[in-house]
Amino acid sequence: MVAQQQSTAKYVYDFEEGNKDLKDLLGGKGANLAEMTNLGLPVPPGFTISTEACRAYLADGAEPQGLAEEVSQHLRALEEKMGKRLGDSDDPLLVSVRSGAKFSMPGMMETVLNVGLTDASVQGLASQAGGNERFAWDSYRRLIQMFGKTVCEVPGEAFEAALEAAKRAKNTHNDLDLDAGDLRALVDEYKKIFSEHTGRDFPQDPREQLTLAIQAVFNSWNSDRAVLYRRQERIPADLGTAVNVVAMVFGNLGADSGTGVAFTRDPATGEQGVYGDYLQNAQGEDVVAGIRNTVPLQELERIDKASFDELMRIMATLEGHYKDLCDIEFTIERGKLWMLQTRVGKRTAAAAFVIATQLVDEGVIDLDEALNRVNGAQLAQLMFPTFATDGEYRPVAKGVAASPGAAVGTAVFDSHRAAELGAKGEKVILVRRETNPDDLPGMIAAQGVLTSRGGKTSHAAVVARGMGKTCVCGAEALDVDVEGRKFTVNGQTVSEGDVVSIDGTTGKIYLGEVPVQPSPVVQYFEGKVEPECDPLVAAVHRIITRADSVRRLGVWTNADTGEDASRARRFGAQGIGLCRTEHMFLGDRRELVERLILAETDADRQAALDALLPLQRADFLEIFRAMDGQPVVVRLIDPPLHEFLPGLEDLAAKVAVAEATGKDPGKDGVMLVAVRRMHEQNPMLGLRGVRLGLVIPGLFAMQIRAIAEAAAQCRQEGCDPHPEIMVPLVGAVQELETVRAEAEKVLHDVFTKAGVEVPVMIGTMIELPRAALNAGQIAQAAEFFSFGTNDLTQMTWGFSRDDVEAAFFSRYLELGIFGVSPFESIDRDGVGRLVRLAAKEGRAARPDLQLGVCGEHGGDPDSVHFFHEAGLDYVSCSPFRVPVARLEAGRAAVASEGSDSR
Repeated sequence: MVAQQQSTAKYVYDFEEGNKDLKDLLGGKGANLAEMTNLGLPVPPGFTISTEACRAYLADGAEPQGLAEEVSQHLRALEEKMGKRLGDSDDPLLVSVRSGAKFSMPGMMETVLNVGLTDASVQGLASQAGGNERFAWDSYRRLIQMFGKTVCEVPGEAFEAALEAAKRAKNTHNDLDLDAGDLRALVDEYKKIFSEHTGRDFPQDPREQLTLAIQAVFNSWNSDRAVLYRRQERIPADLGTAVNVVAMVFGNLGADSGTGVAFTRDPATGEQGVYGDYLQNAQGEDVVAGIRNTVPLQELERIDKASFDELMRIMATLEGHYKDLCDIEFTIERGKLWMLQTRVGKRTAAAAFVIATQLVDEGVIDLDEALNRVNGAQLAQLMFPTFATDGEYRPVAKGVAASPGAAVGTAVFDSHRAAELGAKGEKVILVRRETNPDDLPGMIAAQGVLTSRGGKTSHAAVVARGMGKTCVCGAEALDVDVEGRKFTVNGQTVSEGDVVSIDGTTGKIYLGEVPVQPSPVVQYFEGKVEPECDPLVAAVHRIITRADSVRRLGVWTNADTGEDASRARRFGAQGIGLCRTEHMFLGDRRELVERLILAETDADRQAALDALLPLQRADFLEIFRAMDGQPVVVRLIDPPLHEFLPGLEDLAAKVAVAEATGKDPGKDGVMLVAVRRMHEQNPMLGLRGVRLGLVIPGLFAMQIRAIAEAAAQCRQEGCDPHPEIMVPLVGAVQELETVRAEAEKVLHDVFTKAGVEVPVMIGTMIELPRAALNAGQIAQAAEFFSFGTNDLTQMTWGFSRDDVEAAFFSRYLELGIFGVSPFESIDRDGVGRLVRLAAKEGRAARPDLQLGVCGEHGGDPDSVHFFHEAGLDYVSCSPFRVPVARLEAGRAAVASEGSDSR
């Protein structure tokens, strides 16, 4: 089918033509509507305009040739199925026009309902509804409002103000109290608003309405909020959206009608049962917008048992077919159930793990597929702290527990302010009556989201769950005054800037800051709780155990102290891939380094080294004991030299003041001479790493002696140390050969004197492009490579991370030059290519060459998959990220086996 589409430029597909595997072409919504249609479920007829049409439209700024004719052809077929014509004055067919990208982007793109309704057909719609004029005029005002805002960029506030005025005139807060006459007058007001903002009358040609609505959905792919959401979720910008044109079914025809959203399992916890929201006499937008509070889906059994029973059967069918949690949108039109959408549902991190193992126990999937269903980002979320209330803190209100977690911050009442404060590093809670897609920047910046309206399927809940943000919705006890920037609850007022705490697991809301406690998942990794203590912990245990059993990559840690090493080992680390010795020279020891740098004679220099030696030896002894039996890669000192010296400007000022007052500048004067002598315009590219060790005689030898003496003492104590010495910033094999010769002599001397043998590997960090390009030469003197991807990224791109992230990265992300920061996830095309090249040429020269990575990318989920593909032996990351890397290494192994089998 795809080949045929490409050759004939086919852009439109009836639902009968697609299936769930065509998401690239039909988008997720269109593919799943087709799948449900083919399953024989009650889906309103319709057709899908492909993502290829969207891409062509966005590229050329106009509809691709032939699209209009195809739409007309499929529209005629739809009219024949329904026995109605679009916009017919007596018996009108109305359609919805909805977006549907490959990946779910809830609320980020546009929808227009009731397309085809005009002055001429509104009475015909009333006749269809048995003379229900209120319904017809309500549908018409919704069309003008949605069309005006979506298609013609009329400010939504203008329509909202008119609606509020109509309700005030009727002395009501509920739009259901507006009668047909009120709504007819509101339509006239909406038309005026439309004309004032657009300079034209509301279009009365149904076909023109359809065309403009389709184009608006195409354009919404590049709306600010859609771009921001894609960036947040790492969704490629070049996919485009499909457009689904579907015959309208109406949930706002009266008490025997309604609309709802259902989940086959609880998307917050994973528990099995009946979960969802239902709203009588409403259209779907009313549910997700959170404007009116819904009733639990269980209430539908009392309201309409026949529809409830049919829905339960369909939900079981869909979960069995998709083999996963399904998110379902449905409408009941006068007792007739219609399925409007299904998709594999977004869920919290906790639910993802629990559901995956439930499905294993039910025989639906195997453990490898369960491993594929979760990811490292979700596991990281589960490791954040939870509230430690212990009954001491009493909640002031309770809402719907929409997305778990413990969030504390100052209350902020608009998205712009939340984003502004979040950019400054302040922790905020975004408080709204309900959120809408325009609130996305504030939701991203906030620690959590709190709303007084809406349920588990409201915009706030769905988006927060997708982002892993804590969210409490539908806290009706809160009277939120957005304009006044405050809310009141139980007689207490909370103003902007006051601290609140929200618990997305229980739905409880607290005033002030509530203390937090370690998550049960962290306690499990620490060995403090057993897996059986909690269903979530049990699920994490099963999946991480499976990951460990299938992964090829080792997972090591970056640790500079015995404490960090011990914790990482408890978290599953199999070694230390980076022990940064420069961290050991700060604090009180900094003065000794200053003495070393300022030494004018060999004796002075040796005295400073002799003072440092026992301190270094004690450092390594602590780490080797903590990692008994496991490898420890010690990087010889690698800081820019200026980090150990006072700042040039401050020092010059001190000396100038002393001289001006006739005082002897003393040590400051001597230091100023040295600082000026060693001053560098760009210290990151200057005297550091191997260069520092070669320029300051005895420095590396002292460190190597400390490593060897600590290892020898450990061996004498009965421990099994495995030190590896890493020489930093090597660009030429001669540098490594020089250090290696010195190291081998020191190691031989120490072990001979101690009467022990400790094998010590000597290798280098690959962090310069030249080193990667000359890996074959360098491997002749190195037993291992460890890729320092932080510096390798800086050197390859030619920018300093500290200088540029704030300067232009945000602009590069906006422009799509970066899909994600290259410091966050490995740049596969540039830095990644150097890694692959160095690995290949290094192993060609030395087949047993050990390959690892110790940059921050070692704990990034996407990067771990790359390192698996590149053939590395291990990744090394911070202790907290060790479980994440273990999980992703297992997922990478399962994914590569699957691709090999295909």
